Amino acid sequence: MLPLNHSAIKGYLNPATLGSADTIDLLTLDGEQKSIRLQDVKSVYFVREFKDPFEPERKTFLSRPKLDGLWVRLRFRDEDVMEGIVANNLLDLLDTGVRLTPPDLHGNVLHMFIPRSALSEMKVLGVVGVARRSPRATRDIRAVLEAQSKLFGE
Repeated sequence: MLPLNHSAIKGYLNPATLGSADTIDLLTLDGEQKSIRLQDVKSVYFVREFKDPFEPERKTFLSRPKLDGLWVRLRFRDEDVMEGIVANNLLDLLDTGVRLTPPDLHGNVLHMFIPRSALSEMKVLGVVGVARRSPRATRDIRAVLEAQSKLFGE
C-alpha cells in the first residue's frame, strides 16, 4: 500500500472490503494490525512477492493493450500519471475506487486499487476487446453477404 506521503506499508488485507469502508484494515508483515484512512491512501498494490519492488516499471502502455476493458489514463492529486485497464462495467466505476490492471503484465504488480480521493482526473483512452455479436446479428451479416455476392455473379 502506498499512502499519499509515499512511505510504503507492506502487509495483507481483505480485497473484498476495499472501498466499502472509510478505512483499510491492514495486517503488517510483523503481525501488527493497522487501520488507515482511505483518503490518505494513494494506491493499494496486489503483488506476487513482497521482496520484489512494487512500483510498476512502466506506467504507460507501449502500444494498444490486448486485455478486455477500458484503457484509461489516471492523473493523481500529486500530478503523477499512470495508464491501465479497468473493467468495462459502469457499476465498478461508480464505486469509491478503481480496480486497475497496470501496463506491465509481467511485473510484480498483479493489479491495483486506487481510491477515488487520490485521483484528480480519469480519462478513457479506448475500449479494448473483441466485439461480441449475438447469433442473430451473425445470421443477418451472412444474409447481407450472400445478397451482395449475387450482385457480381449476374
